[in-house]
Amino acid sequence: QVQLVESRGGLVHPGGSLKLSCAASGIMFSFSAVGWYRQAPGKQRELVAVISSGGRTNYGDSVKGRFTISRDNAKNTGYLQMNSLKPEDTGVYYCNVDWGSRIYWGQGTQVTVSS
Repeated sequence: QVQLVESRGGLVHPGGSLKLSCAASGIMFSFSAVGWYRQAPGKQRELVAVISSGGRTNYGDSVKGRFTISRDNAKNTGYLQMNSLKPEDTGVYYCNVDWGSRIYWGQGTQVTVSS
């Protein structure tokens, strides 16, 4: 059974930082890509960042230079370091992995950037 457990988000002031984690079980994590997506109220879910099994990264235009995706295969965990946060970064953040021709999603965690 594949399970993804995301860390708790929270309320952050503009300009602040937050690091999310996504712990995976039930898969061979080192062979899976890990992605982070977010969904703001009234908007479609959008790509934040993705890291391949080989460590290649790709970012959404709105977060380039501010967010960093990483992975620790020994811990079966993916991370999203978010710096210089803006109010428009507010939303529910979801991680996903690909395994066995399927995409599995975490439960989502709320990140709110507000003063």
